Formats: sequence, C-alpha cells, structure tokens
Amino acid sequence: MARAVAAALLAVAPLAAQAPPAAAADSVELPAVPAVLAPDEPCTKASGETARDEPWTRQALGLRRSWRLTDGHGVTVGVVDTGVGTDIPALAGRVTADGGAGTDCVGHGSFAAGLIAAAPGEGSGVAGVAPAARILAVRGTDTRGNPTAERLANGIRAAVDGGAKVVYVGRAVPSGKAVLTAAVAYATRHDALVVAPFAPDAMPDDPETREPAEPAPWYWPAAAPGVLSVMDYGPDGTRPENAPNKDGADLAAPGDAVVSVGPRGSGHFIGSGSSLAAANVAGAAALVRARYPRMSAAEVSRQLVTAAYPAVPPRLDPYAAVTAVLTDRQGATPRPAPAKIPPAASPRPRDRALLIAGAGGGVVLLVAAAAVVIPRGRARGWRPAGREDRPAV
Repeated sequence: MARAVAAALLAVAPLAAQAPPAAAADSVELPAVPAVLAPDEPCTKASGETARDEPWTRQALGLRRSWRLTDGHGVTVGVVDTGVGTDIPALAGRVTADGGAGTDCVGHGSFAAGLIAAAPGEGSGVAGVAPAARILAVRGTDTRGNPTAERLANGIRAAVDGGAKVVYVGRAVPSGKAVLTAAVAYATRHDALVVAPFAPDAMPDDPETREPAEPAPWYWPAAAPGVLSVMDYGPDGTRPENAPNKDGADLAAPGDAVVSVGPRGSGHFIGSGSSLAAANVAGAAALVRARYPRMSAAEVSRQLVTAAYPAVPPRLDPYAAVTAVLTDRQGATPRPAPAKIPPAASPRPRDRALLIAGAGGGVVLLVAAAAVVIPRGRARGWRPAGREDRPAV
C-alpha cells in the first residue's frame, strides 16, 4: 500500500479548496511519507526540508477563524497507527505513548498526529487543525506499518482506556467486522468518537496478478455503526483518478498533497490519502469537543456533518462546526408539536351552576312579585278580594 512516489513538488501558496493549485514562489521539494515499509527498508529518516508558507489546507479549512474560538485545549486524541515520535518539536510535551508507540519507524502515525495537533512553528506555516490538543499514541500496526483487524481493535480500546475522547484510526481493512464493530461499540459506550478512512489510501497488489486488487464492498472500522468515515480531496477539489471509489463516506476533507511533520525533527513531509483526510477531521472533532465539552460523541459527529459544506459527501468546515447551532437533534427544522385536545369537561360543575342560577332566578321572581303584591295588600287593609266591607259594630 505504500505509494511509489519518492518525492513530490509542493506548492504551498495559500489557495481555496475549490481553486486549482497556484504556482508558488517559494516551492520546496518534500519527501513523501510512506504508509508501509518493505521488510528490508530502513526506518524513515527525518526530513531536511521545511515548508515555509502556509499549505493550501490551512486556508481551505478556515483554521485562523476557528482558532479564535477554540484550539483543542483539554482534549486528547488517540492516534491508532504506526506510532508517534515523542521528540517532534511541533508536538513537544503533548504526546503520551501507550507501550512502545512512542517510536515510529514508518512515519505515518507521526504525520497524522501533526495534521491533528501540530503547533505552528517559527518560520513555518504548517500547523495542525487543533494545535493545543494532546496526542495519545497507540500502535495499530506492526513496526513496518502492516495492520490487522485485531491490532486496530486493541488500539481503539487502549485509546479509550487512556482517556481519548476522539480516536483516529489510520487504516482501513477489508475484514474484521466483528472485532472492530465491538471495539467501536466500546468506544461509543465511553463517549469517544472514532474517526476512520472510508477506504485504503491505495489498493494493495494482488499476489497472483501483481495488479491492484479489486476493492472490497466494505472496509473496517469505517463501516461500523458510530464511526465517522472520511474520504479525501485535493487542492483543486477533486480526487486522484486512480484513487479507490469512496462514495458513501460521511465527510470529505483535504487529504491529497497535504503537509505535516515526520517521525522526528522539525522537517516536513507530503502525503495523500483518505487516512490523512480522516486526521484533519479528527482535529476538527477535537475543536468541537473543546468548545462544547457537554456534547456527546454522537452529537459531535452530527455537528461536523450537518455544518459541513453541502456536497456529496459533505465537505469539512471546522469554523461552521464550532459556531453552528443545530435546531434539533437531527440538524433540521423542528417539527411543530402535535396538537393536544383537552379531555371533555365534567358535567358536574355545569349542573351545579345551572341549579344555582335557577334558584337565584326563583328568588328574583319572588322578590319582584312581593314588590307588587305587598303595596296592594296594604292599600286594601289586607282584606281578601271580592268581599264587601262590613260596618263596624
């Protein structure tokens, strides 16, 4: 799965995600970061080149605006990959390693950790999405970069147990559904968001035909419920022609011709692939979790997807994710509550009122009659009508 590119020409002039790459006055040639090392290949050496200007991803993601609100401080991101070097200046003092994950022979895990949380360096425009977040390095491959479903699953659990609230998984494997689904469920129960590439960065060669193997229908852990799956795009907004089909991912993010740190030293590398796009999304998840610490992992995932730039799939927009206020749990306009019809009123108060009204009406009639009868009776000396007056004796 290692890319055959030995070096790449980097144009680091600022540009928008939808615009084609512009020529840079200060272009530098950076070495490509490998994903897997051959058995006889030496460990990746430190890069002697440094990108001075801002990479295209920094403007495309609107990081300057996002950093005014949050920089990921207080959030730990687990990096389940080839390890993360503990002596990388851009990550100094913010890397904790699980077991032997503090050394990175390949460099891929360190590169991803830099995309997530590298601090801006003096004289360099390269920085991670969440430059104040902490990194928990966990091994998800062997020392040469070869992953297995069991290693990745154990890495997810170790990252969760280590306190990571965002877990970045740098690999996609075609098998291991049961073990990886169980590991993701474990992370979900502990309120940790798992972010993973939707498919491998490049298809491995078929051992019989020596041609790239046919893509699998699903890749894990991206296909597991609760995982935020990510595909990549480049400076011109498109994907490489030879990239595996990744339709169906939850999000798209910058992942082609991206720049980050290596396993040691202050030099930079260049890389491409959905695993690197997933690292940018993991950094954005750290920004959201730092700004909204009461949000659950599921709510953070929904926030990132709902606030993303409309496309297929939606494109990551960290600034919108840390500023958007969703109207309901699905991110859509809330439906009006159903009308509630009150129960029928009891007839007793009405009957009582009618009785009281009737009695009152009777009293009024009696008073009116008395007002007529009594004066007439007094005038007649209270004698019965129809009788003649008798002479007094």
